[in-house]
Amino acid sequence: MTSKAIVVFSGGQDSTTCLVQALTQYDEVHAITFDYDQRHRQEIEIAQTLGEKLGVASHKVLNVSLLNELAISSLTRDNIPVSHTLMDNGLPNTFVPGRNILFLTLAGIYAYQIGAKAVITGVCETDFSGYPDCRNDFVKAMENALKQGMDYDLALITPLMWLDKAETWALADQYNALTLIKEETLTCYNGIIGSGCGTCPSCELRSRGLNTYLDNKAAILQRLADK
Repeated sequence: MTSKAIVVFSGGQDSTTCLVQALTQYDEVHAITFDYDQRHRQEIEIAQTLGEKLGVASHKVLNVSLLNELAISSLTRDNIPVSHTLMDNGLPNTFVPGRNILFLTLAGIYAYQIGAKAVITGVCETDFSGYPDCRNDFVKAMENALKQGMDYDLALITPLMWLDKAETWALADQYNALTLIKEETLTCYNGIIGSGCGTCPSCELRSRGLNTYLDNKAAILQRLADK
């Protein structure tokens, strides 16, 4: 039987690392990207370019702009600057409420339709921005809901859940994709490809992880191998 997986794919560091890995683990890998009128819309074009370059079986881009209408965030409103300061609820103003609930639900429906048994997402709670919908408990709850709601044996796979950013860079390097991810992905909240603006929270996290990895490469590769 052909093994199939769907990767929730934004064209950023994490999802591209997951895609590169998935292509070695499944017979067919399908990418799904969501257009929610996000602040850095270049990510959609970058995701399409990377999907074609890496050889995904198919790449679906879904318009979910209704999320933009409902969820107020600096990533859905151009007039709200990205800030390092936490909001009153303790979350970054880049948090888009309900985003991963919607994305994983739609990816699960797509998986059901094409007979894929795995949906892969690059969420992580080890070295992350503090989003509640990136936590393992949330993913497990969503997985259970999708299984129950569709009566379908679907797994939500999170390869990066327990990796810090340095280990994520190490994982990319293991698949000979370090340069690709460093130069051709878009993680920057200000929409600058590669190393990004260097000052937004996402760029700082990415850069800190890369520098840590490059300074301690052998040790981090070993740490990754031990996990």
